[in-house]
Amino acid sequence: MTEILKAALFGLVEGITEWLPISSTGHMILLDEFVKLNVSQEFWDMFLVVVQLGAILAVVVLFWNKIFPFDFKSKNIIRKDVFTMWFKIIAACLPAALYGVLLDDIVSPLLYNYWTVAIMLIVFGIAFIVIENRNKSKKPKIKTLDQITYKTAMIIGLFQLIAAVLPGTSRSGATIVGGLLIGVSRTVAAEFTFFLAIPVMFGASLLKIVKFGFAFSSQELVVLLVGMVVAFVVSMIVIRFLMGYIKKHDFKVFGWYRIILGIIVIAYFLGRTWIFGG
Repeated sequence: MTEILKAALFGLVEGITEWLPISSTGHMILLDEFVKLNVSQEFWDMFLVVVQLGAILAVVVLFWNKIFPFDFKSKNIIRKDVFTMWFKIIAACLPAALYGVLLDDIVSPLLYNYWTVAIMLIVFGIAFIVIENRNKSKKPKIKTLDQITYKTAMIIGLFQLIAAVLPGTSRSGATIVGGLLIGVSRTVAAEFTFFLAIPVMFGASLLKIVKFGFAFSSQELVVLLVGMVVAFVVSMIVIRFLMGYIKKHDFKVFGWYRIILGIIVIAYFLGRTWIFGG
């Protein structure tokens, strides 16, 4: 029961931080300092990725009408605009996908540390504030999803690659920053970011499960499912909140939050090192 409650807590944090541009990795690292699942390191590494599937399913449910490429009630069954959007999404996902397959196992152990997380929290927090201040008097050039070109999608995809390489960046944070930087409206940047997550997270989860193997113990399976279900329910709430929030507000509050969290991460781990020697 204790492990189930812990899994639910991780699912709660995942559901909140996956979509708000504040870095789910940074929060998971902090939470892991105080709440540790009684599982193997191999399962933990897999859990951190696969628990995100619950969050992704929330996007599928909430945006089904925008992402499903078929309309069986219409004479034109194929929705060409949706197919085109998916081709752009796939193009945007290629850099991160190639990195995940070829380099993730080599690079991640080198960069998955609190220094990287804290620095990227602060850097992209500052980026949010600077870009929002710059855009204050500007009208976005791209106000609908169908206005996103392949070039725009690829640029956003490169920002997603930054998030894949540098933990603490926040995948949603990086792609939203990339979108805002090139003139995409907040609403469209957020939606495109949500859609980008679908193939990326499904692919990453499948890769992790294959590497882990399918020999889950009953406890491991329960822990994983609880985490995913909680992440799904919480994500449904958070995504609705975020889409309503950004219609009237900018992202600067998340920028300040990231800066403060980055400072807290540095202070906590330096303090622990000085006091306990590691």
